Amino acid sequence: MARIGRPGLSDEQKREVWRRWRDGQSLSEIGRALGKVPGSIHGVVAANGGFVPAARTRSAGVLSLAEREEISRGLAAGDSFRAIAGRLGRAPSTVSREVGRHGGREKYRAARADEGAWGNARRPKSCLLQQSPALRDTVAGKLKEDWSPRQIAGWLARTFAPEDGMYVSHETIYKSLFIQARGVLKKELVSHLRRRRTMRRSKNASTAGQQRGCIRDAVSIRERPAEAEDRAVPGHWEGDLITGSKNSHIATLVERHSRYVMLVRVAGKDTISVISALSHQVRYLPDGLMTSLTWDRGTELADHKRFTMATDVKVYSADPKSPWQRGSNENTNGLLRQYFPKGTDLSGYTHADLDAVALKLNSRPRQTLGFETPADRLAAAVASTG
Repeated sequence: MARIGRPGLSDEQKREVWRRWRDGQSLSEIGRALGKVPGSIHGVVAANGGFVPAARTRSAGVLSLAEREEISRGLAAGDSFRAIAGRLGRAPSTVSREVGRHGGREKYRAARADEGAWGNARRPKSCLLQQSPALRDTVAGKLKEDWSPRQIAGWLARTFAPEDGMYVSHETIYKSLFIQARGVLKKELVSHLRRRRTMRRSKNASTAGQQRGCIRDAVSIRERPAEAEDRAVPGHWEGDLITGSKNSHIATLVERHSRYVMLVRVAGKDTISVISALSHQVRYLPDGLMTSLTWDRGTELADHKRFTMATDVKVYSADPKSPWQRGSNENTNGLLRQYFPKGTDLSGYTHADLDAVALKLNSRPRQTLGFETPADRLAAAVASTG
């Protein structure tokens, strides 16, 4: 009978999946390398919460495949357990139990016995949160208060003495949240994490496999005016795209002096669509309110010269893999995920919808502004220079 559905991954392929995941490759990149759809890769990775499993090893005291083959040959020849054990240098009881566990004299097969023993050796091991109900309840309570796992681990270390047993690493908390098979922390607690990921990513994931395209005649951020660097005057902006499902995107613009936000609807991520949408948006600003724009190395601004010709706004490119050089924009994109969670189809939002979200952010007091709102700070700056 033909097998229904996609064939699974072999043990060797699974090891390759984890090797590539540890190196920071995406699900799509791993799928292409193995000739599998990303969903198949996701199934393997998600089952362990994104945590790379430890390599399994055999104890030195267990029977090897070669020893099991010797047992099988001895049984076929009609040898006694004691005779077989003598050749192996094992106790007769060891051979007797081995044969009894795997079908007896008539049905014993070395390969099947070895595979069965390897599978039976996979026993779940309890973690600290399973062993200590008090610790588990404390961690769950802090997660409900929106504390991060790292904050909880640090607070426990400062609050309790080592002998109290109230200690746990933040990685253990993440594992108990993402690997639901552990049955320790409820799945609903994941919604209290700042980032809504359901899998742990490799530390290399932020840089691996994400080489950006070449921007012709890019102007380095190091050539940006000093007034833009120290946020002394308004007019210098940072920009980026946030991405949703179905290849949908929104352009985000943040003014460095006031943290004022504008959201721009774009038809696609290609440079023609992005440049056209940004140029149209900038034309509605008062003269001189945007004099520079700092973007990352994404190819959506490959045609930056056309943008500068249309708007008289100079474009500067941040260094590769340096998101802190556009810190205001990166921070704002994080705030926007409250309104546009990852996986949301962004193509359904109208200009009015985006303006309404921007108004919420621009009307909210910001600690970095001394609890002024971005709208008030920008209005005051424009009035003083008008």
